[in-house]
Amino acid sequence: MIRRFLAVIVLGWALGFAWFALLLPQPHDDEKTDAIVVLTGSAGRIDRGLALLRREQSRHMLVSGVDRDVKRGEFAALYKVSPEMMRCCITLGREAIDTRSNAIETSQWLRRNGYTSMRIITADWHMRRARYELSRQLDRSIRIVPDAVRSNPSLAVLLREYHKYLLRRVAGLLGI
Repeated sequence: MIRRFLAVIVLGWALGFAWFALLLPQPHDDEKTDAIVVLTGSAGRIDRGLALLRREQSRHMLVSGVDRDVKRGEFAALYKVSPEMMRCCITLGREAIDTRSNAIETSQWLRRNGYTSMRIITADWHMRRARYELSRQLDRSIRIVPDAVRSNPSLAVLLREYHKYLLRRVAGLLGI
């Protein structure tokens, strides 16, 4: 009986991992939203957000999880952002240190600004957990458009992220 139970658990884990690793979220089309939120981390995320902002797919962008030592001018120079765009359209969020705090920072920023739709930009392997954390923080009326940046994650990255995702889902079920 215990062997069967363990076999079902292992099979469920393996099928879940196959789903997680083989069906990674994809980039989204050019759907307009009130805001773009970029979670800092792997390459391509900020570039993707800026490209959408420049194509007027949104009027404002939050970059969540920016290191406190990064100056606005340094950010602007690194990403070739005009002073006008920095002033009007880009907020550097400095409170987040992990995915959960990204979601908290994002929800507060959206609420302060009265936004009802957002595009979340993060790596394909990170999108599911980021979306889950956001769904726990945001009002259900806020429309979330997932926009994954394609990457080539290693097996180790996928395994680590899958386990983080599972743990957050279990913690969510427990109310943590």
